[in-house]
Amino acid sequence: MIRNIFLLLLIMMTLGASAQKRWRDQVINDMRPAILERAAWAAKQEPETITAFRCDRSAGGMHDFYSEGDYWWPNPVSVDSPYIQKDGQSNPDNFVAHRQAMIRFSRIMGALAAGYMASQDKTYLEKALLHAKAWFADPATMMHPNLQFAQAIKGRATGRGIGIIDTIQLMEVVQALKIMEKAGIIPAADLVAIRSWFEQYLQWLTTHPYGKEEMKAANNHGTCWVMQVAVFASFTHNDSLLTFCTDRYKNVLLPSQMAVDGSFPLELKRTKPYGYSLFNLDAMSTICQVLSKPGDNLWAYTAEKTKMISKGISWMYPFVKDKNNWPFAHDIMYWENWPVAQPFLIFGAAAYNKKEYYQTWLRLDHDPQVEEVLRNLPVRNPLIWL
Repeated sequence: MIRNIFLLLLIMMTLGASAQKRWRDQVINDMRPAILERAAWAAKQEPETITAFRCDRSAGGMHDFYSEGDYWWPNPVSVDSPYIQKDGQSNPDNFVAHRQAMIRFSRIMGALAAGYMASQDKTYLEKALLHAKAWFADPATMMHPNLQFAQAIKGRATGRGIGIIDTIQLMEVVQALKIMEKAGIIPAADLVAIRSWFEQYLQWLTTHPYGKEEMKAANNHGTCWVMQVAVFASFTHNDSLLTFCTDRYKNVLLPSQMAVDGSFPLELKRTKPYGYSLFNLDAMSTICQVLSKPGDNLWAYTAEKTKMISKGISWMYPFVKDKNNWPFAHDIMYWENWPVAQPFLIFGAAAYNKKEYYQTWLRLDHDPQVEEVLRNLPVRNPLIWL
């Protein structure tokens, strides 16, 4: 009996890996010129971490990541009054340099790893190592492994748990690191230091009040906590956290956030319902891509007999294929900038062998430059996730 179960799991692993490889080869075949063009850009970039930028409003030091709440504005009553909220409307005068540096880091690492996969040229990975060491190992330039000062609000908070969403930008960094480790590019001492950074950050994410608060968020913030913790835990080989994230997807995220029709009501209530619906579906699909394994395929998991990720994709897909069919309010900002090459399309294509999803993904923008889009599209190189 045990032998039969083992053989069945082995067959499932082989079939799953084979399917992923077919889609990986397809992406390389169709996207190689664009992948190598972005990798060439990334190879020219020099490391630049948060220590290159400083905001006097930050309560932290030079190694502490700092950002300010996007939708908070000066109170017209008095410049000295606490900021007031305007949901969905980003204040262009808020400090975002650290977030921009992290997005740049993510774009560089993802592009270099994808370039290696498309060419097998290890010089891309050697370049990526310089950036990783600057962020996680070099005492002069590294970032502290916590987010105590993210999404601050002038006059109200020096930092908030909601700011944890900013480090979704480190997910493709981790995917690149895993590829680099497998290729033997990271020296042993550097690998210990880099992995230790993520172990410390996971400890903070799961024990600090900000982390616990963000984990319990009912909307895309709760989804993104699970998504990034799962990715970081896969790099640090933290099996208990991987199991926790799987259970939370099954028993909390999917049943509480998805409606019977596959939509996400909490995202539809926002002032940017289209963009937030895309974002949350991308995040849940990424969770399925990261955590699915033989015997526990999240792509096939159903909550409350009706809710599964395939239904979420089926609900959103017509509005990606033709946005003019969107039956809800238009987003208050950035309506014209979505959709782009959403990762749920390529991950869904691979999971369900849906060529139509892949063809739609192929024709969309794979290299958006609008900052808001970049911020909400942390999976920009799905090749490195396949």
